[in-house]
Amino acid sequence: MATTHRKRILITGGAGFLGSHLCDKLLEQGAEVICLDNFLTGSKDNILHLLSNSYFELIRYDVCMPLQIEVEEIYNLACPASPIHYQLDPVQTAKTNIHGALNLLSLAHSLKKAKILQASTSEVYGDPVVHPQHEAYWGNVNPIGPRSCYDEGKRCAETLFFDYHRQYGLPIKVARIFNTYGPRMHPKDGRVVSNFIVQALKNEPLTIYGDGRQTRSFCFVDDLIDGLISLMATDPSFTGPVNLGNPVEFQILGLAELILKITGSKSEIVFQPLPQDDPQQRRPDISLAKKALSWAPTVSLEEGLHRTIEYFEKTLLLSQQK
Repeated sequence: MATTHRKRILITGGAGFLGSHLCDKLLEQGAEVICLDNFLTGSKDNILHLLSNSYFELIRYDVCMPLQIEVEEIYNLACPASPIHYQLDPVQTAKTNIHGALNLLSLAHSLKKAKILQASTSEVYGDPVVHPQHEAYWGNVNPIGPRSCYDEGKRCAETLFFDYHRQYGLPIKVARIFNTYGPRMHPKDGRVVSNFIVQALKNEPLTIYGDGRQTRSFCFVDDLIDGLISLMATDPSFTGPVNLGNPVEFQILGLAELILKITGSKSEIVFQPLPQDDPQQRRPDISLAKKALSWAPTVSLEEGLHRTIEYFEKTLLLSQQK
């Protein structure tokens, strides 16, 4: 009796917020998944439930070091993604983005053109002057600011991906990920959704940086993961970059008020100065994703927040019991 072929897939940063959800989904779809993580910001708690799965393998490793492994597809999600984490060691952040991309591209090339996907970011658009942001927009990035280790690191990674594609014919995919939230976010990652939820659940003041009128678009993690998998499945002629995010725009103040309403928290809202180079407006144009991937988000912000708050309620309760 013939055995079904299981695609071997490498996910770097696989123990992180997005990576762990991607591991779940690909295993569910019948793949063999190799999760690689240095646990700088990833957590074993995110993938503990997978360790007993015989088609899941965990490797502790840093993508800044060259690696050899037999796989058919590579998802490169390795890099701290929140300002608090990526600014702790900006040199290492830049290395992870650039050396990591080079090492994984070299691996894909040595495997006779394994497909490789780069998890890029809406940060490549910087503080945009074009709204909503479309893939042809080159961005407005400060190359020497405190965020540039991440912004410019991701931009350089995109450059390397496209150069490998042009020079060696390597099959690449580039996703520009906009603000994503959901279960398994790090409670101290400094991102606005997790910040507000944790503060609300602890009845601490919700901290808004700036006047709260700046906007973001929030995509629930399940939608984002479906987008990444759909992108990887596209014809080799389609490389991206393609925006993946929710085009519905929310003011930060409105987000804070919605979280207070859902949690029933009595927290007050306090305002602090806006950090340097923090964008005022961020919203994806997802026309290309709709056309090329037949993809669009389906989870509303209110539904996604309910599911995320439920996760944080459980994790905060567990941490209090330890």
